[in-house]
Amino acid sequence: MPKAVSLIRSPSLYGGVEYAYAATAPASARLVFLAGSCPLDRNGATVARGDVAGQAAACLANLVTALQDAGASLEDVISTRILVASTDRSDLGAAWAVVREAFGEHDVPSTLLGVTVLGYEGQLVEIEAVAAVSD
Repeated sequence: MPKAVSLIRSPSLYGGVEYAYAATAPASARLVFLAGSCPLDRNGATVARGDVAGQAAACLANLVTALQDAGASLEDVISTRILVASTDRSDLGAAWAVVREAFGEHDVPSTLLGVTVLGYEGQLVEIEAVAAVSD
């Protein structure tokens, strides 16, 4: 099945970023909008408390599961937003490193944000995503 997502790298913008500047999907693609993926286990407990990278990995695992349930994969993701409850750039970098490694060469347009607080007790990371699949 052909991929619906086309990543766009702009030659007019700085080339040293670790993500595509834009992405497109054909009108025939089915869009999958995912809720923010949280570092929760099946019982609703926040995992990897105090560990930004561990929570990013847990968020990604949950994101992959939600994508699979929707008939998609990480390669179908068209954009992400990574939220980190921290004012420390190194925490944002730690979360970003986990996300970048998981996505590999599929370097989708992404936004990395430091926020004051997230919804669950002890939650440090949340990952939002949109995917596009060809049916």
